[in-house]
Amino acid sequence: MTETVTEAARVLVLNCGSSSVKYQMLDMAGPARLATGLVERIGEGASRLVHTPEGGERRELEERVPDHEAALAAAAKELAADGLGLDSPPGPGGPGGTPTGLAAIGHRVVHGGRRFTEPVLIDDGVTAEIERLVPLAPLHNPGGLTGIRTAMALAPHVPQVAVFDTAFHATLPEHAARYAIDAATAEEHRVRRYGFHGTSHAYVSRRTAALLGREPSEANVIVMHLGNGASASAVAGGRCVETSMGLTPLEGLVMGTRSGDVDPAVVFHLARVGGMSVDEIDALLNQRSGLLGLCGDNDMRQVLRRRREGDDAARLAFDVYVHRLKKYVGAYCAVLGRVDAVAFTAGVGEHAAEVRAAALTGLEGFGIEIDPERNAAPGRDARLISPEYARTAVAVVPTDEELEIATQAFRLVRGAPA
Repeated sequence: MTETVTEAARVLVLNCGSSSVKYQMLDMAGPARLATGLVERIGEGASRLVHTPEGGERRELEERVPDHEAALAAAAKELAADGLGLDSPPGPGGPGGTPTGLAAIGHRVVHGGRRFTEPVLIDDGVTAEIERLVPLAPLHNPGGLTGIRTAMALAPHVPQVAVFDTAFHATLPEHAARYAIDAATAEEHRVRRYGFHGTSHAYVSRRTAALLGREPSEANVIVMHLGNGASASAVAGGRCVETSMGLTPLEGLVMGTRSGDVDPAVVFHLARVGGMSVDEIDALLNQRSGLLGLCGDNDMRQVLRRRREGDDAARLAFDVYVHRLKKYVGAYCAVLGRVDAVAFTAGVGEHAAEVRAAALTGLEGFGIEIDPERNAAPGRDARLISPEYARTAVAVVPTDEELEIATQAFRLVRGAPA
């Protein structure tokens, strides 16, 4: 083990939402996971903490966790029980002799605006800027800020790194990033396409290139991140050149509860004719639309089950969902010119073979085909599901946003190139 790794090879990754904290401790010498955990229902009475050390038994606690400070303190206690204390000095002593010193704490921050286009060491100026960006991500950035401030208090001597969902999309050319509205208004209110799920798109596009035996700079990849939130990106030679989400995570694909693309005038129509307030329309499009709005279920597994049973609403929801996917794949083929692979990732993308098949059926003219047997075969590893002769590969690549955040944070604190 090198001297640098001996000093500290661990990175704690924190993803703080409004009422939850997800965390993972990773050993970057491997890399390997040392522990994972979740604290949920924070401030909601009976909270729950689930902690799983690598190679150990899952521990589950039910107790009141009033705020994020208490949640992180509880997580730190569980980590310390495994020899993975947050502010312990470097040296041997963790599981398998893993050094106990933390190299960094990496924070997932949803919106970095135009300023944060790469990971950054957190200081007072950074936290102030993240707070200034709250209007662009009011549901997400406040949780990230709370996690940052709490972690800095718990582990004041550990470098804290912010990794932004929007950063990977900062390479969008202006003609892709700009909306065709009055330029002065757009500039004043920071209205442009930012894109999200960037850590996933970065990881999956690189992993797909490796699956093809190429360097990222040599591969053009369409990434379809399909979870409850869903987004697509066109990645040319390792650089994102187009993405489906925009100013907020609402634009683009049909999602579990979000509408994705709609005519902007729908908002005016609902206000003028339906008498709905801005907040009511916001809630409609973000929380009561998508698959949920179309058929009453936001879980694709339930939609697929109901579709197989002949449920008309579920069938329509499925058809609307995959039609949107197909439109974006076709559009991104036009943007990229040459497509080496289409990669599916996240919960739906990794596990719903029916969705993958339906989304790409009819795109044979683009050189895109799926092998039915490969597509239906279960698997947890990155794999190709296209026939050998296909001009464009189709891949299933499990995403690993926590590893991507840890990798970016570790490189930054060690002074390594991104």
